[in-house]
Amino acid sequence: MESVFADTLIISDLHLGSDVSRAREACQMIRNAVFHRLILLGDIFCDLNFGRLKKQHWHFLSMIRKLSNPKRGVEVVWVEGNHDRGLTDLMSHLVGVKVFQDYEWSFAGRRFLAIHGHQFDRFVINNAVLSRAGEWAYLRMQRFDSKRKVLSRFLDRQNSRWLRLSPKVAAGAIAFAKHRRADVVFCGHTHEARRVEQDGVQYFNSGCWTTSRVPTFVTVCEDGVKIHEFVVDDVNSATSDSELALTNGGTD
Repeated sequence: MESVFADTLIISDLHLGSDVSRAREACQMIRNAVFHRLILLGDIFCDLNFGRLKKQHWHFLSMIRKLSNPKRGVEVVWVEGNHDRGLTDLMSHLVGVKVFQDYEWSFAGRRFLAIHGHQFDRFVINNAVLSRAGEWAYLRMQRFDSKRKVLSRFLDRQNSRWLRLSPKVAAGAIAFAKHRRADVVFCGHTHEARRVEQDGVQYFNSGCWTTSRVPTFVTVCEDGVKIHEFVVDDVNSATSDSELALTNGGTD
């Protein structure tokens, strides 16, 4: 993978504790990147059960703790996702990172806003108990899936499409950004990398590190905002990085 240089690097939906989490690849990507700010855009954890965390999951947390050391000169921000609830105080102590409901900053004369996106998902809001039951069943199913977790990742993609999460979250985020007078808004939650521009606001979704064979992340640089792919050959290796086609991402 070629090195990535950015003012801000954004990654979301790692779901540590899940069998489909690609924490190892996320560590590889971060090690090959140079940045001033790292935003963990929600659902970094799968749930509150730390007993499911594997060696590579703890390694990712160790890397974040090292990055948060003031001597590194890197600002590390955690924006809380719906799967991260209940971890705020613990994680602030464990990895030395502040946790926000949403985070706003300025760069190159523009205002940026980061929010996980579940706030715009009416199904999760209105069916909390059912959502938790579905998440429990999904975690159980992963234990019996193949090594590559093909079925688990397929079902997760179909779930997002059935609920039409991408357009709903994009619409809600753009409206929220307009209210906050932000130029660009970032979300996760839907597990689908996406770029939309509407009413003078640009929306980017950072995708995920669980479902697709191509995990994605976002960078903010002097020349704009880009969605990147981290191409994975299999569950245990990653080979290269490329920018998504303009239909999903690109320079603003």
